[in-house]
Parts: sequence; structure tokens; C-alpha cells
Amino acid sequence: MRNLPLHVRIAACVLAAVVLSVALADWIAPYPPAGQDLASRLAAPSGTHWLGTDHLGRDTLSRLLDGGRFSLTIAALATVLTAVIGTAIGVLSARRRGWLDEFFTRTNDILLAMPEMVVALFLVAALGAGYPSLLLALTVTGWTPFARLARALAYDVSARGFIEAARVLGCTPWFTVRRHILPHLAGPLLGQATLRFGQFLISVGALSYLGLGVQPPQSDWGSMLAAAQPYAVRSPMTILAPGLVIFAVALCVTLIGQHLARMSSSRLLLASAPAPASTPAPAPAPANEVTRA
Repeated sequence: MRNLPLHVRIAACVLAAVVLSVALADWIAPYPPAGQDLASRLAAPSGTHWLGTDHLGRDTLSRLLDGGRFSLTIAALATVLTAVIGTAIGVLSARRRGWLDEFFTRTNDILLAMPEMVVALFLVAALGAGYPSLLLALTVTGWTPFARLARALAYDVSARGFIEAARVLGCTPWFTVRRHILPHLAGPLLGQATLRFGQFLISVGALSYLGLGVQPPQSDWGSMLAAAQPYAVRSPMTILAPGLVIFAVALCVTLIGQHLARMSSSRLLLASAPAPASTPAPAPAPANEVTRA
């Protein structure tokens, strides 16, 4: 931890604090998330309500902690699913090649050419708002960067000598992939996953803001933004709180992901660099050679 840059350490601490607060929301939330108090609607931040209340008198802090569960969970699940699917497709394309590689490459190019948010918006609108359709839409549109990265790295690793040695020794393809290829892909893919998590979090907030995420009485950060928009002038904290949390979490995850990506790139460059040629030692002089003065 001490060897990390200062901004990465700050980002990790902020992210850990947010995740821990959301995970312990049932114990640290001061009020029930759906509890209404119309007499205190649109109240300013105070000792009773630290972040104020919304237009229905619900405590903003409690709703922020409760809504973070959905936002962070859906972003994390989408990241894991897209990473697994994209890595599997990329490695399979690099190992099998031929028509299968051509098919996945062209499919990847088509999806990359279309804006992810537009495709996700179309899928969620067609399937109906809710948790499953939102997760499916993010998964369908989000696996392509992982597949492209995994394919390129798997091609590079497959051309190295130890892969050919494993084949000569009779190792099965699955054993070769699991033991010799995937460990070389773990670092870059982890950096890519952290970057994608921040993008998924923003996408979840945007789709929920449009009413395509969770439905009332459940809430998340995007739906809190949409509900607070008409009252932004009278009670600015109701819209600032979820907006700042989304920004802070996405920024922290992106900073950590960029640091991991740089570390992975440096290790790949060191691993692929040719070994320096050693200077041959001078031949020993014959034993019977007589040195003249």
C-alpha cells in the first residue's frame, strides 16, 4: 500500500469507505429508506437529517445507502459476466482461429461500431424495465473490450516457446490455457475490469434516470437523481448527494484501473523484452605458451 501513488491510495480509501457503508446500510442508516415524513419534506441538512430529505420526507442519507446496493451490485455483476464471457471468446478465438476467429472478430467489430448506451437502451426498452433486463443489456453490449484484449494477449502468449513445449509434452489444450495462458492475461484483464466497472456504474445510473432501472419502492442512485430533479433549486442536496457519489466512485475505480493497467503493461514489456546478449569469455591461453619478456 505504501508503494502506491498518493492518488491511488486516496481512491482506494474512498472506494472502500463507500462500499463498506453500503454493505452495512441496514445497521448504519438512520431511518428506513422508504419511511415518509411529509411534515419534513425537502428539509435542509441538519443534525436530524444529515443530508436532508426528499419531496416525500424520506431521509436522503438512508436512501443513498440503500440505493447504492443496487447500483454497485448491478455494476459488479455486469463487470464479472462481461469479463468471463469476453475472456472466453477471446481466448477461444486465438486458440482455434479459422472461421471461428473470423466470426467472433466480425461480431466484435459490429458491436464496437454501435454506441453501447443506445444498444442497451433499446434492449431494456424492448425487454421491459427491471433488474434482469438491465443486467442482460449491459452484458450483451459490454463483453467486446474484454474479448479484443484477451484475443490479442492470447495470440502473443501462444507464440512463445513454452506453449509449444507444453504441446510437445502432451498437455491438453484446456490445461495449457488454464496453466500457461490465463495467468498471463490476469493482470491486463483486471485493469480492464476496473475501468469497465466505472463505465457500467454510470450506465446503470443513466438508464435508471430514464426510468428503466429498478421500479418503486426500490431505489438506486440514478432514480434518486430523476426524482430530485424538479426540486433541485429548493433542495439541492437531494440531487447533489447521489450525483457526487456516482462521480466519486466512478473516478476512484477509474484511477485504480489506470494504475493496474500501467503496471500490467510494464510487466508485459519486461516479459517480452529479449534477454541481453552476453559477451563471450576470451579463450584460455594454451598451457605450453611461453610469455616473452
